[in-house]
Amino acid sequence: MALRMVLSLGVCAAALSLGHAALAEEAAKAEAPNTVAGVVVTGSTESTQLQVVESGALGAKSLLDTPYSITVITADDIEKRQATSIGQVFINDPAVYSSAPAATVNWWGTQIRGLGVRNYYVDNVPLLLYWGGDFPLEGVESVQALKGLTGFMYGFGAPGGVIAYKSKRPTDTPLLSTELGYRNDSVLRAHVDAGGRIGPEGRLGYRANLAAEGGEAYNGAGVERLAGSLALDYEITPDLQWRASATSETSNLKHEPLQFYWSDYAGARPPRVTYDYDNLEIDNSDYRADTLALSTGLNWAFAEGWNADLTYGYTRKKHRSNKMFAYLLNEAGDYEGYAYNFAETDENNFVQLMVEGGFVTGSVRHAVVAGASYQNSLADFGGPTSYWSNDFNGNIYQRQPFRVTRQIDYSTDGSPYEERQTAWFLSDTLYLGEQWQAIVGVRQTRYELVDLDGDPATDSGYETTATTPTVALIYKPAPYAAFYGSYAESLEGGSRVAERYANAGEMFGATVSKQYEVGAKYEHELLSLTAAAFRIERAATIEEEVGGLLYLRQDGLTRYDGLEFSGAYQLTADLRLGAGVLLLDPKIKDVSAGQEDLEGNVPDGATRRQYVLNADYRVPAVEGLSLHGTVRYFGDMPTSDANVLFLPERTIVNVGFRYDTEISGQRVSFTGNVNNLLNEKYWDLTNVGEGVNGALAIKVYW
Repeated sequence: MALRMVLSLGVCAAALSLGHAALAEEAAKAEAPNTVAGVVVTGSTESTQLQVVESGALGAKSLLDTPYSITVITADDIEKRQATSIGQVFINDPAVYSSAPAATVNWWGTQIRGLGVRNYYVDNVPLLLYWGGDFPLEGVESVQALKGLTGFMYGFGAPGGVIAYKSKRPTDTPLLSTELGYRNDSVLRAHVDAGGRIGPEGRLGYRANLAAEGGEAYNGAGVERLAGSLALDYEITPDLQWRASATSETSNLKHEPLQFYWSDYAGARPPRVTYDYDNLEIDNSDYRADTLALSTGLNWAFAEGWNADLTYGYTRKKHRSNKMFAYLLNEAGDYEGYAYNFAETDENNFVQLMVEGGFVTGSVRHAVVAGASYQNSLADFGGPTSYWSNDFNGNIYQRQPFRVTRQIDYSTDGSPYEERQTAWFLSDTLYLGEQWQAIVGVRQTRYELVDLDGDPATDSGYETTATTPTVALIYKPAPYAAFYGSYAESLEGGSRVAERYANAGEMFGATVSKQYEVGAKYEHELLSLTAAAFRIERAATIEEEVGGLLYLRQDGLTRYDGLEFSGAYQLTADLRLGAGVLLLDPKIKDVSAGQEDLEGNVPDGATRRQYVLNADYRVPAVEGLSLHGTVRYFGDMPTSDANVLFLPERTIVNVGFRYDTEISGQRVSFTGNVNNLLNEKYWDLTNVGEGVNGALAIKVYW
């Protein structure tokens, strides 16, 4: 079926390309990417310091005027490296890490600065995406990682940071491209991207993407995926613009390798890693997910230097899990296997009104952002119908004969709860002369968690109101350099305890986190640099064993002190070199009585050292040919707060090429990549590693 989808899409692409051929000469040609102070940007001839990023309640600001560390990866870079997962997208940023290899379900796997990421946005609309899979990349123009606390900018959220997706926007000139790709062992992919303007004076713009993928991945997982997106904009008047976007994906990942837990492990070293993935699969397991993201908005320039923006969005993710887990027991590779069956539907409704403008008081220029928002999040989990049971046991070096034979109930009428956030925010950037800027901001949020199951005995609902401030100071000795210091607070909503704990389903209360950061940014001529030193303080969750049962409790404090650096240098006209470092000193602090053994330990899953080297080289002897490569080192990491077992360090090498040429008057790109070139064998936090795998693609611009 998956192969038929890909072939059908390929036929459609060919037919569409023939009909569009008359517009080929007007198609805009993509420009080569630049890497700027840890931020990748494309399609700009202006100085990169003027590149603008959206920062929630701070509004749109240039990179140098943003007092936080931000990485933006564009569609061009994603396509060049043929990235399919968050880990591959941010492979060149040492501060962003994912323990989920390609062709696995991303299950709580993404971290920024050692903290789990729980905040995902699509066109500024929240989407619950931190477990159960990644967002489809075919319709994405860029992926942004905003590091650290984001409470003022985006409201309630975990302190790790934000992953924000921006949809591809309509093009001013006609665009049509078709792409066919292959990944080992047998995954075929087809993708069509079309855009342009129609109607009187071209006032209606469109951008449409359609992709299908199917086959067997390098790790034996069966991939079956169909994704589409559409973006529109319309100029109602010169001062009033309307926009809308929609993305949809259906995905079924079959018989992926087991996901592992270490809480029952006895031993000082993990088992020898095996990439014999056939030993790690349950043949009829699968994980199905349907993703939908819709948004629309109006932008009104109602006065000179002032505009108002109204956004409404709806996002939904539906999960149906027949996923398999295993508790590793010893160095011999024995495990206890668990089947996890459940269904869940997560929905968000979001509306926000934001006004931006400026005025002058005396010698001080002000840039003001003010707004209000409402978010309603509904999580409908099939509690009574979920299934978590030790259905099989085995060894990672032997075939697993278990198959699921019982009927699975995927209904979602079990344990629904609802989150409501009502907020207002205000920020003022004060320009104190040509070199100094001061930023002050405040957000007040009323948060409600409503338990809708109707049982007073299990009611875990609560409400709270919090004010989260931010202050920052920026000094720019030159237009291309900035030094900054910032302080921020963030309120984090409660989370539901996972099924593997004895107190599964318990809802934790909201907590406040704090962040202190100083940093520098520089981008001039051939050199780009960014650096930051930070401290993040967050309430901890700790595992506790009582009567032979494992509980998860809120207890103590986790403190993350760190240094982050990235840079790039254009060594020659054809060779760019880049490097990045994350040095982290994470600790558990202030634990309660009975947990003193955890004091000073490294939090579960935090990697203290990560290094990156990368290069891009345009081959002078072959016009249109470029080579790229990345070497990334990951330090060891503890499998629990107790720090009894650490997973060893590893170094991953990725390489690739892109060749742009013309065939029969059409621009054509050939792309190829090999991930984990040296086939480094390693344990990730909850998965075996990503074995060597490759991809090839051909893309035609019509």
